[in-house]
Amino acid sequence: MNLQDYLHLPDTRVFVADANSTDGTAEMARSFPAKFPIEVLPGGLPAVGRNAGAHRATTPYVLFLDADVELRDPTLLRRSVCAMQRRQLHCLTTNIRCIDGNAADRLLFGGSNIVQKLSRWAAPFATGMFMMFDRQEFQRLGGFNEQALYAEDYLLSKQVARKRFAVIPGAVTTSNRRFRKMGHLRIAGMFFLTALNSGNKTYFLRDQGYWEES
Repeated sequence: MNLQDYLHLPDTRVFVADANSTDGTAEMARSFPAKFPIEVLPGGLPAVGRNAGAHRATTPYVLFLDADVELRDPTLLRRSVCAMQRRQLHCLTTNIRCIDGNAADRLLFGGSNIVQKLSRWAAPFATGMFMMFDRQEFQRLGGFNEQALYAEDYLLSKQVARKRFAVIPGAVTTSNRRFRKMGHLRIAGMFFLTALNSGNKTYFLRDQGYWEES
């Protein structure tokens, strides 16, 4: 993460949900106490870890990030908080770009960004790669559904009112890890089925094979 120009960053509490990782995630997180007040929490499926961190937060807003996301734009946090305050938003996200990806990776992420922007006019959605929530609204909605075995972030964001949702200009970057492990066609197919089942809550409560394969 590049140094952000958000003035309150040194006082921002950071929670890392670790689901028994073996890549040194917890140890690395604990090595930054001089820069950030970081606490490592027991994880599990993403909904469990995300909720655990949100329940400990006391700030007006909570930001959820995936493990392989990087904030390369030093203005992103400041601009996100300002947009939440100025527009009285309940949920905010941004574009996703793939680092070190090939043309197919960039095409799929680019397509997803376009669909996400268009969704603002009807039924907006966001992913957990970058999702900032008004904490009180997050609590009112009940947080992430811990019974969901798939796309818990998408499921929660679909409950946000259209006028209280925004896609802020800019982007975060991520790897093409999921594409390498699952293949482009498989990911694209899952995205299509997710959109197709937006109104079918039970779809998200069933194991769609995402975590097993990824």
